[in-house]
Amino acid sequence: MAEAGGSSQTETTTKPQLIYRCKKCRRIVASEENIVSHERGKGESSFKWKKRSSESWEMEKQSVDCTSVFVEPMKWMQAVQEGHVEEKLLCMGCNARLGYFNWAGMQCSCGAWVNPAFQLHKSKLDECNM
Repeated sequence: MAEAGGSSQTETTTKPQLIYRCKKCRRIVASEENIVSHERGKGESSFKWKKRSSESWEMEKQSVDCTSVFVEPMKWMQAVQEGHVEEKLLCMGCNARLGYFNWAGMQCSCGAWVNPAFQLHKSKLDECNM
């Protein structure tokens, strides 16, 4: 009887899964399980000196939010399937540019290096709970 109560508790505490849709055509492009996590970098101070702002207080700001999500390679990514090393990621439904990928990796807006990188811009996506 205790086992049945334990399993019902896990069912009720299961949180809804986060999915990402193309903002333009609402096609599902990724889910929470496709996200590749990365450790937050040191923000703007991680970038080349030419890309930093001249404001010293901005350089010290640690709470930089990531403007992108990184995902694993997926079947809808046509350029990946064609064997490109780096290319734009286009929505299968409406051909809108959702991001970029590079097998050699790229730097996130938080300063972290992600390798390989399949980057989807949050500004091009809608986050929904399912």
